[in-house]
Amino acid sequence: MMTVPTIVDDLMAYSEGKIAVITGAASGIGRALALQLNREGCELYLSDISTDGLAETLELLPRKEVAASSHPLDMADKQGVHAWADQIGAERDHVDIVVNNAGVGYAANVADSDYQHMEWLININLWGVIYGTMAFLPLLQKSGQGHLVNISSVFGLVAVPTQSAYNAAKFGVRGFTEALRHEMQGSNVHVCCVHPGGIRTNIASSARGGDPAMSSEERGKEFEQFARTTAESAAAQIIRAVEKRKKRLLIGGDAKYISIISRLLPVNYQWLMPGVGRIGDKL
Repeated sequence: MMTVPTIVDDLMAYSEGKIAVITGAASGIGRALALQLNREGCELYLSDISTDGLAETLELLPRKEVAASSHPLDMADKQGVHAWADQIGAERDHVDIVVNNAGVGYAANVADSDYQHMEWLININLWGVIYGTMAFLPLLQKSGQGHLVNISSVFGLVAVPTQSAYNAAKFGVRGFTEALRHEMQGSNVHVCCVHPGGIRTNIASSARGGDPAMSSEERGKEFEQFARTTAESAAAQIIRAVEKRKKRLLIGGDAKYISIISRLLPVNYQWLMPGVGRIGDKL
């Protein structure tokens, strides 16, 4: 009697055999993306400013036979980002997926903000995305189907107290990415802007500013009370967005709620978002 297969695991994943570039891969969403893409058979080029974190990510990759390399890199370094892209271009004639994920946090009221900290954040969170996009776009254009994914934030949809620099960067990522998406319409490059809500990563514990009475560990634990989505879940949703060629991805029920409220009440949305300001204090 003929048997009908019931297991779909043998079907080839979309990312199998492809080449992906991920920034901020030492932890959080970047690490979760690296692990899942590696599991699916995708070759990886990973970067982060943390050499120890990158080494740990490489060690955690489940399929050691799939090519993966790491490159310590500060995304605020324009020459460094372009040099990395040139190095990859010398080894490969194209890349298929680029995820500009690296990001940092800084919390302070505008009146109390310090230029050095604001420039540090904007150089990584906005300029780092721009550098990563412009450096790797030529390699994506040589792919049969390229995918550029830029990570903005729910704070690229609404503004909250103490997050002026973070808001400026993430709104900037959104505008830059959406403009590029229009420019790439009809080409072989799919462009997606991602707006995560609260994700359980170390962004709060590694952020600058905030309540000086709280330790980085305390900030991280308090942030986790608001962060309902795991980095693994966020990574899975990003990979599905790549497969489906989604133009915008909202991650988490909080992000979807805030998106709706910001459209309904574009000026007074804060009245329907209790607690969001306190989340900002923890970044």
